[in-house]
Amino acid sequence: MTTVQADPTPPIPTSRRWRAWLLDGLSSQAARHPGPHGTPPAEHKGHSWWRVMCLTGVDYFSTLGYQPGIAALAAGLLSPFATLVLIALTLFGALPVYRRVAKESPNGEGSIAMLERLLPWWAGKLLVLVLLGFAATDFIITMTLSAADASAHVVENPFAPPLLHGANLWITLVLLAALGAVFLKGFREAIGIAVGLVGTYLALNVVVLATAAGNVLAHPVVIGNWWDAMTAQHSSPVAVVGVALLVFPKLALGMSGFETGVAVMPQVQGAATDTDARPAGRIRGTRRLLTTAALVMSGFLLLSSLATTLLIPQKEFETGGSANGRALAYLAHEYLGEAFGTVYDLSTIAILWFAGASAMAGLLNLVPRYLPRYGMAPEWARAVRPLVLIFLATAFAITFFFNASVDEQSGAYATGVLVLMLSASFASTVAARHRRLRAATVGFGAITLVFGYTLVTNVIERPDGLKIALLFILGILLTSFASRVHRAFELRAVQVDFDETAERLIGAAMTAGPLRVIANEPDERDAEEYREKEYSQREETHIPDGRPVLFLEVTVRDSSDFTTDLHVRGEERYGAQILRVEGAGVANTIAAVLMQLREHTGQVPHAYFNWTEGHPFSHLLRFLVFGDGEVAPVAREVLRRAEPDPARRPRVHVG
Repeated sequence: MTTVQADPTPPIPTSRRWRAWLLDGLSSQAARHPGPHGTPPAEHKGHSWWRVMCLTGVDYFSTLGYQPGIAALAAGLLSPFATLVLIALTLFGALPVYRRVAKESPNGEGSIAMLERLLPWWAGKLLVLVLLGFAATDFIITMTLSAADASAHVVENPFAPPLLHGANLWITLVLLAALGAVFLKGFREAIGIAVGLVGTYLALNVVVLATAAGNVLAHPVVIGNWWDAMTAQHSSPVAVVGVALLVFPKLALGMSGFETGVAVMPQVQGAATDTDARPAGRIRGTRRLLTTAALVMSGFLLLSSLATTLLIPQKEFETGGSANGRALAYLAHEYLGEAFGTVYDLSTIAILWFAGASAMAGLLNLVPRYLPRYGMAPEWARAVRPLVLIFLATAFAITFFFNASVDEQSGAYATGVLVLMLSASFASTVAARHRRLRAATVGFGAITLVFGYTLVTNVIERPDGLKIALLFILGILLTSFASRVHRAFELRAVQVDFDETAERLIGAAMTAGPLRVIANEPDERDAEEYREKEYSQREETHIPDGRPVLFLEVTVRDSSDFTTDLHVRGEERYGAQILRVEGAGVANTIAAVLMQLREHTGQVPHAYFNWTEGHPFSHLLRFLVFGDGEVAPVAREVLRRAEPDPARRPRVHVG
């Protein structure tokens, strides 16, 4: 007779393996600092500021791949003057603003967190959701626009196979898919890759611009031809300045990268004396990062604008032209040969592709930082891989919508960039005003007005950006509030602790058996209130005579919060033993305290409630918005979902 032994380790179902892979790292993600650029582990000392600058630079510096062409297309022969306006706004507008943001929000939360603190209750949450919509516009379009421009460099290269000609859309989709694959695999050594890409790309640009400058100096007639053509169109210097001011909003995407610069602050190595409350070394390093990047980029923008305007015929910048979306690559091929031009194309393709990685990382920092904490996204939104798939699908849809066109996406990109800069400048203005820094307040206020004008002008001329942003905002609002309603019956407490007095009162009460807890809505808090409450509850819910009771009073601090720490304080008042606690919702807080009392005492507590008069629907709305409403049935439902075993579930009695 043969006996067959069962396999002691049956195979794990495919669905469970898939779920485990998808949610890998979920439990280790901190609520405040998730994502690839979140706060590093304690043993990680950070990186030098210039290395982190390269990480943000793959977004910022990569705009050289398309910015000169867009500037020439928008401003024509006035491109250098419009670029000067852009540089002035960068150095005297965006840079001071984000240096202030780095000081006010040193943990990588950025200007959105600064504005969140300004508005209480639901107003602050709604503002954050709207700004997240614009941030999503900025970062998603960064991914799609950069990939589209990379595909343009592939198609226009003379060594590209004929089958790739006209295949911009599919090349863009392949690049986006490769980007998603990187994040699904894991995004670890990003800074090392970024340093290599940025160093190579900037070095090649120096060669191209030096060669262009040599050609201009060898043939100074091109300067005269440009000047004559420009003055023929705009004879008055005032007209030149006026037109440059009017068209520079179209160049606003040249300021991309500042928001990412403050988002990666936790990666910057601080000083030995830094603390969590005062990371002065990290702030200095980040400010140095922002200043250096702005100065380097300003120099490249000015030189590239002059070179492309002087050496490239205007018709080549138009749609279908050889310099459309790739002006510096045009110069590389024209003056340095096809071999060098191909090397330049490869470098540009690589940095544009990795600029999408920087944008994806920005999204993966922002979304888990806010939405799950507000209860406006499922807990799995803290995991990287599900979010990568969502963002990747959105990028695919945007690419199809714009047919992988760089020019058509620039408006949406500029809108997202400008809204974030406007919010940062406004937040800096308010922060300076609170500190009574009069000169800084006036300066930041003026910058806010300039960014406001730039944003309005850009939206009027290119409303596609606002339309895309509104779609993102609508999607975020609908899904966020649907998630909030779906998760309304969770415990929503990060942790529950008791002070010394509460511990003593609980210990005294449990000597007579299971705890008897009366839920009380505090009013006058006088002797009569507690006496009448105890009498009515004993009468209506049949609390055993002589058994001691504890009153549990919940004060709603901010009902728009979702998760919070609960600190239970004990108090004796007119002979009543009271446990007081502040929470985001009455029913959820009571349920969380009851569950903790069970764990604390080893006994299942009993809770006693009164029915509340009123319409059930109005109570539901009050519960969702104000955190109160009909407490008894909601507390019971929260307990039912938190503890599936009825024998271990705290008892609810309603009179």
